[in-house]
Amino acid sequence: MSAAPEPAATQRSATAAEAGRPVALRRRELTYAVLLCLAGAGLACWAATRTWSVELTSRGSLPPSRHARTGTDLLPWLSALALVALAGGGAVLATRGRVRRLLGGLLTLLGLAVAAGGGYGLTAAFAGGVSRQWPALCLVGGLVAAAGGLVTALRGGDWPAMGARYERPVRAAEQPATDGPAVGRGTRDAWDALDRGEDPTVS
Repeated sequence: MSAAPEPAATQRSATAAEAGRPVALRRRELTYAVLLCLAGAGLACWAATRTWSVELTSRGSLPPSRHARTGTDLLPWLSALALVALAGGGAVLATRGRVRRLLGGLLTLLGLAVAAGGGYGLTAAFAGGVSRQWPALCLVGGLVAAAGGLVTALRGGDWPAMGARYERPVRAAEQPATDGPAVGRGTRDAWDALDRGEDPTVS
C-alpha cells in the first residue's frame, strides 16, 4: 500500500501549480478584483450620501417643513464601512501572499455588511416619502465589492505586488563570489531563505 503524500509535499505541489499560471492571467485577475472592489465600494459610498427619505412636518398655516435624510443619516455606519472597503480595494495592490488573501476575506465581509445596509433600506418603513433606488444601488455596490474581495481571497495568493514588474532580475554574473548554495542565485532567493530561518550561505 502506497504511503500518503506528506503535507509539505502537497503544499509545494499546490504552490507550484499556482506559480505555473501565466503572469498575464494573474495580472488580469488582480486588475479585475481591484476594479470590482473600488467600483462597488465607491458606488455604495456615493449612494449612502443620497436622500433616502423625506419627512414633511406640519406647521399649521405655514407650509410644511421638509427634512431630507440620507442613508448616512439613517445608518451612520454604512458610509464608514464603504469607505473602509474603498481603501481596502486600493490596498490589494500593495499586499501579497497570505496578507492579500486575508485582506480579500475582510473585503468580502465589508461588502456583505454594506449590502445588508442597502437591503435594510429597501425594506424598512422610514417616515415620510421614501426613495428606494439609492438603497438598491448600495445593495448592488456592496455585492460587487464582496465579489472582488472573494476573488482576492481565493486567487490572490500568487498575484504580483505593486512594482513587481519594474524589478530588474539579478544575473548570476553580477552576484558576488561567495561560497555555498547562494552562488548564482538571485537576491530574492537569499531573502526568502532568511525569512524561512535558513542561512543561504550554508549547504
